[in-house]
Amino acid sequence: MFAQIVRGAIVERYQDINAKTIDRWVEEGWEWGKPVSHEEYIKATRGEWEVLLTPTVKVPKEWFGNNGDIRGKRILGLASGGGQQMPIFTAAGAICTVLDYSSSQINSERMVAEREGYEIEIVQADMTEPLPFENESFDIIFHPVSNCYIEDVAAVFKECARVLKRGGVMLGGFDTEINYIVSSDEERLVNKMPFNPLVNAEQMRQLEEDDAGVQFSHTVVEQIGGQLKAGLSLVDLYDDTNGEGRLHELNIKTYIATKTIKL
Repeated sequence: MFAQIVRGAIVERYQDINAKTIDRWVEEGWEWGKPVSHEEYIKATRGEWEVLLTPTVKVPKEWFGNNGDIRGKRILGLASGGGQQMPIFTAAGAICTVLDYSSSQINSERMVAEREGYEIEIVQADMTEPLPFENESFDIIFHPVSNCYIEDVAAVFKECARVLKRGGVMLGGFDTEINYIVSSDEERLVNKMPFNPLVNAEQMRQLEEDDAGVQFSHTVVEQIGGQLKAGLSLVDLYDDTNGEGRLHELNIKTYIATKTIKL
């Protein structure tokens, strides 16, 4: 597999293309780049909070353990920048670290922390590289839908298992191949799997026309099996729709969320 994309004489990593694309989406008002309000933060300090791993289904509070009591828990928001989940967890008493590769998402995290006056470790880094944390550093990893932007998910799961404490949980959101089989209007089946634009020029063209960054399909075996092979045990899961579009109207589930534990 090629890890770089050639544009004339310029060679650019797909990870950097995605970071720049997300920066621009945030500037244009991307839904997943809008930070929480002050009112939402204050509600979370009273225990009134909810978060998403996938487009529409709220994460069950019991997935966090202790009926959702996360006070004192060390949480890593993996590719979870944007000031959406980490402020909520901090308000609820957790000790948070966020890692994201997008400058705009990182800036949003910093803005909310300064606005609300709390401390958070903010790390701008590429999750396809080894995570810059010591072994067994975190009680919880919160990983909303994002590994569709990376080619190799197995390496990420191995790193997650390494930095999780024994008994720690990973909460992850993942999309399925269905999102990549269909046309942009979700009316026709157009693509053979796997969807990998680094080796399929037609798939890259589709992404460029849709202004979708550089995305990759991953099977359930990659998504769940990859966690199991990394040493995490599956405890629970649920599915979800896109939240909009033809597939959503037909109630076709195109996302899964998983809770796994490091035993």
